[in-house]
Amino acid sequence: MTVRIGFLGAVLIATYHGKSLRRSGADHVIAAVYDLHAERTVAFAQASGAEPMGSEEAVLVMAVSHRVAMRGVIASTGFGSGHRVVVGHWAEGPLGPMTDLMWAAPDGRRTLVAPSPEVAAFISSVYDFDEVEVVEISVEATDRTLAIRAGRRYLALVAGRAIRIPVSRPAWCTRFVEAPIARSLLGVRTYGTSPKGVREWYRADAYQRVRAAQGSLDGVDLGTMASVSPPTRFGFSEPPKRPSWVAVRPLLIGPMTLPARPRGG
Repeated sequence: MTVRIGFLGAVLIATYHGKSLRRSGADHVIAAVYDLHAERTVAFAQASGAEPMGSEEAVLVMAVSHRVAMRGVIASTGFGSGHRVVVGHWAEGPLGPMTDLMWAAPDGRRTLVAPSPEVAAFISSVYDFDEVEVVEISVEATDRTLAIRAGRRYLALVAGRAIRIPVSRPAWCTRFVEAPIARSLLGVRTYGTSPKGVREWYRADAYQRVRAAQGSLDGVDLGTMASVSPPTRFGFSEPPKRPSWVAVRPLLIGPMTLPARPRGG
């Protein structure tokens, strides 16, 4: 079991215990740190990978929250009919490989389409929806195409050539360095807090434009590919307005609904 640790204070004692933990080989993560001096908080966070917090209470909350790392693709597009769709196609995550759809209708109604009750509960504990559909989801995927059938919904995407970001970055870099760049270039936020109180870091590994999109609902064609506008209002950030395909490694920390781990016997 991974032990989550929060530090109150970021000087000699905290540094000593942090080094001792690393040398011990114990399964742990330093989740958060707070010091009365903000510069000490930031310095310790950058050295340890902890999240810098603004109060003692915030450290306690972070220390008892779930920490979830995922790897996959987030693809998004709009249609001439006014429907907007965000796909999560995940190779790794707390529930294993999975695919989900976040679907915004022309009237603003937000629907989560999930392949199981467990996936629906997990995603709904992070984002806001007006309706949840649990249906069988079938996926045909390559590194540049997705074809998804989910009950009465169908979506197919074709992406262009990838622009890759080959350097792996820690979470603090995503928050303090990448966030302003992504906001300026793509109009997206790579760090923030979800409507349900989960802190999120979206670390992008590659970006592709969606070159073609097709979709239908109840057999009715959704129209030509269009920008993702107006806002979908699922979470703290919107996808790029231009239809996009992004390889990402999200990190989520907060109160999420996850299946209980079976106890060893």
